[in-house]
Amino acid sequence: MFLRRLYILVVIEHERRRVHLAGITAHPTGAWVTQQARNLLMDLGDRAERFRFLIRDRDSKFTAAFDAVFAGADMRVIRIPARAPRANAIVERFIGTLRRECLDHILIIGSHHLEVVLRAYVQHFNTHRPHRSLDQGPPAGSTPPRSGATVQPLRRDRLGGLIREYVQVA
Repeated sequence: MFLRRLYILVVIEHERRRVHLAGITAHPTGAWVTQQARNLLMDLGDRAERFRFLIRDRDSKFTAAFDAVFAGADMRVIRIPARAPRANAIVERFIGTLRRECLDHILIIGSHHLEVVLRAYVQHFNTHRPHRSLDQGPPAGSTPPRSGATVQPLRRDRLGGLIREYVQVA
């Protein structure tokens, strides 16, 4: 609405396709990106020990300090080759999906509004949206459908009805 460009930093777990929203800003800098990396590792806690690699692009905002944050957590930082978007295809696909399914249909009026929308979409993506590579299960794991004669579908609207989730209830 104010015609400002906002940048988001997302991290995706390759194995489970789980998305983590690291931060939103209008002016990304190397120091900001490094702080978001520290915050992400703090939020992950003990789960960060499972990760061995960080694949990132060659943007100048990813400084040596950014790499040092992950190196300190015993992760190897791998930069994708120049002009090779397929090398980071999972995050490229997520960004495209985020735009097509969500951001192209909502007028964002500020950074706080963008954060609310992104958190709702990421929560939907991680807990409900099926993925082919996960045998049609969500990244956070699936709950088995309940069996019984009185199972009814329940529809939950997300983002004002833009996204609809269906679950089975008894």
